[in-house]
Amino acid sequence: MNYPPPTHNLIQQNPIMINLTNSDEPELIIKQIDFMQSDKPFVVTHFIFECGKKLDANCLTICTAASLFHKFFSATNISDYDPYLIAGTCLYLAGKVEDNHLKLRDVINIVYSVLHRSLEPLPLGDQYWNTRDAIVQAELLVLRMCQFGVKFPHPHKYLLHYLKSLRDWMSGDVWTRYPIARTSWALLQDLYHDPHVLDTDPSVTALACIQLALETFGIQVPFVGSEGGEGNTWYKVIQEKATKEKLWEVMTRSMEVYNKEVEMLDGITI
Repeated sequence: MNYPPPTHNLIQQNPIMINLTNSDEPELIIKQIDFMQSDKPFVVTHFIFECGKKLDANCLTICTAASLFHKFFSATNISDYDPYLIAGTCLYLAGKVEDNHLKLRDVINIVYSVLHRSLEPLPLGDQYWNTRDAIVQAELLVLRMCQFGVKFPHPHKYLLHYLKSLRDWMSGDVWTRYPIARTSWALLQDLYHDPHVLDTDPSVTALACIQLALETFGIQVPFVGSEGGEGNTWYKVIQEKATKEKLWEVMTRSMEVYNKEVEMLDGITI
């Protein structure tokens, strides 16, 4: 049985229905990265996430910005352009695409402050106006390089829908004890560091993130798999076209993201 995807509005609403947040948990310690030391795509994508968070952009806006960045540099070499200018441009454009408008002045100020952590905020002078003009011009370049294809089939709506179904399927004690929903959501967000995040069917990507979260906590979904065979797995009940091989491919890429985090970010952490 294939579940129909929920409406786009579901994602924009407060996702408290699946307990994505927990006020009792301590805030995460954010690493301070010196982004000027690297122009690797993985590092610049992490830059997009940090800037998006500081701009208070919603999750889909940040993911669209990352997708635009990946799509842009799939058509050209990263050494041909300033990747951080393109990253800031992708954030600004993504705000328009996802109807989450980000003020250009805010984008410029945040991008500058994250790149130059030890400097004073950018004054309203020649450098500011030159940066503003560069982003405006780069926006047109990004649109052309992406062939005006700026809408992406994000897996988030599937993830929310499947998590809600899974919550009703599992015992309340297990769901309360383990942060399955928050972990699945975090895995999906982090997966956008991978340029191939949207190559897989979005419903399969969503299922893979949930499966990885379940395996992380060693949780077995009840009432499935007792007779053996993939046909009895929980994800096969939800989505017929999902297979173990397809899920494992996404899960492998997800785990590789965290390997790259250690490899590429730890060396440039302040």
